[in-house]
Amino acid sequence: MTAPLPSHDQLVPPTLQPGGELVAAGRALARDWTVGRNAFLNAQGVASEAEYKRREALAGRVMQHAHIGFRSVERTVAAIAEVHAACARHGARVDRFGITLDMSMGYPPHMRKGSRRGTGIVLEGAESFACITNAAPAAAHFGDFMLGLPGALENTKGALAAGATAIGNLGQYFTFRLPDWDDDVATTHATVTALGLIAVQPVEVLVHSNLDDGFAGLFADMSSALGMVLVEKHIVETLIGARLSHCFGHHFTAPLVRMAFHAALAQVTDTPGTMIFGNTVSYKSTPAGNYASLASYLQADIWALGRRPTGHAVNPVPVTENERIPDIDEIIDAQLFAHRLAAHAAGSASLIDRAPIDALADRLVEGGRLFASRVLAGLAEAGIDTVDPAQMMLALRRIGPKRLEAAFGAGVPEATAWSGRRPVVQAEWVDELEHAARNWAGRVPVEAASRIAARGFTACVASSDVHEHGKNLVERTLGHLGIATVDGGTSVDADDLVAAALAAGADIIAISTYNGIALRYAREVTQALTRAGASIPVCIGGRLNQVPEDSNSGLPIDVTADIAALGVVPCLTPIALIDHLTALIDQPAATRSVFRKDTR
Repeated sequence: MTAPLPSHDQLVPPTLQPGGELVAAGRALARDWTVGRNAFLNAQGVASEAEYKRREALAGRVMQHAHIGFRSVERTVAAIAEVHAACARHGARVDRFGITLDMSMGYPPHMRKGSRRGTGIVLEGAESFACITNAAPAAAHFGDFMLGLPGALENTKGALAAGATAIGNLGQYFTFRLPDWDDDVATTHATVTALGLIAVQPVEVLVHSNLDDGFAGLFADMSSALGMVLVEKHIVETLIGARLSHCFGHHFTAPLVRMAFHAALAQVTDTPGTMIFGNTVSYKSTPAGNYASLASYLQADIWALGRRPTGHAVNPVPVTENERIPDIDEIIDAQLFAHRLAAHAAGSASLIDRAPIDALADRLVEGGRLFASRVLAGLAEAGIDTVDPAQMMLALRRIGPKRLEAAFGAGVPEATAWSGRRPVVQAEWVDELEHAARNWAGRVPVEAASRIAARGFTACVASSDVHEHGKNLVERTLGHLGIATVDGGTSVDADDLVAAALAAGADIIAISTYNGIALRYAREVTQALTRAGASIPVCIGGRLNQVPEDSNSGLPIDVTADIAALGVVPCLTPIALIDHLTALIDQPAATRSVFRKDTR
């Protein structure tokens, strides 16, 4: 071990119930909650999606997954039906549909009404879930804000009764935090109980885990990501008795990396995969230009599945994803593109040199197995009962990805490495983020960079949600300019962020936000500063949009002007933040503020 871990009492509080009791409680609920039937199961004549996946994979079909991102249940149901029917008319089959569930569904049911709304839909009870599962004869995928959060048990009951047999997202348990909710013990209780209910179902129900949403999206070593697959399998399959199905792909750009990770995954699990997600971070061009990125990752996934039919569906993300929520026609276009590309794959697959793919896969498997064995041994050494799923899950969550990888990663210790260890296979996001940070810092004129470094600024950097890469980019960019950074937190409440900034004597607060909450969060931070009687400049960048409360479409709109009206500085790029810091250099400390109005 190269990094200290929290004590046993910090990792396992006395209020945590034994995992065996929680699993038993979940199993007992199966007297009243079992998998129902729906349009997909009836049309395909199967008991579960896992059965369907095995059948289609054996037949050599490349299955397809479509995602619907509307905020209205009615519009979502209509879109599923329209996309499925339109693709079928062209000979393409959409095998499964994912939907954007709202963040508020993560709370217990009694807390959802009147809670903060994001950009997704809210489902309450089995009948509401059944609207989705019967929208078309395709499998319904209930992923985000289902498992892994305090509302997990009630969500699972509704989904099972509606005939859903792929329920997630376990990866979110380890990384997601709901605003104003800090009871991770209650979250663990709900999640383990829900997993117990899933495990005892009379048909096979896949526990979906999106690796990119969990620790794997934050590990600097890709072998750690594969190792987390083994750790999660130990918890879900060995200790609880359910079946765990993994998804990956958000942060996997290079075709070699996507194909090698898929090959490595196939070596360590035989459970059918849910889907290989689209590489959305590669969409950096116009819609026309983004088709090149779509083809790049999709072709690699199709080749990989042709060689190892793991049951994963491909996910052709519409090329407008980087601009806004895609509309129905754009979703159909992406699905037809994938169908046609799969038809061409047989003629090009033989051109691929498999040796580099297999070599990289073997390195990932070797490093992943070492990581997983070190984690289990290290937790046992720390006094964690590694046959208790609740203890395992809460301990991992509280340790967090950085300390976990530093302590148990497969690479040798190296002080200058991102995670404190030399990676077996460095994660692509690390290379991309470091390159981008140096690029942004390099754009600052030498004279301005010298003045900024000499001023000795301290910036408190935070994210409004669970997406950390924007926050990491800001921290690294500022670091290259000699600006000290303080970690303001991830998915941090506004009052906690302000407290951290004041405690550190920060000169500025820099916030990264992802999608749908920019204005609300900017307002909350200004209000928190007012309550604290403080006045610190605030900058915010990322997806500066929000869904209006009176919206009929459910689509987010740009709120840059509204944010500026609060006195908060909108930053479309890190340069805007740096420009603001430059402007602060010559301001007297007493006037160094971008807002003074009372925002209560």
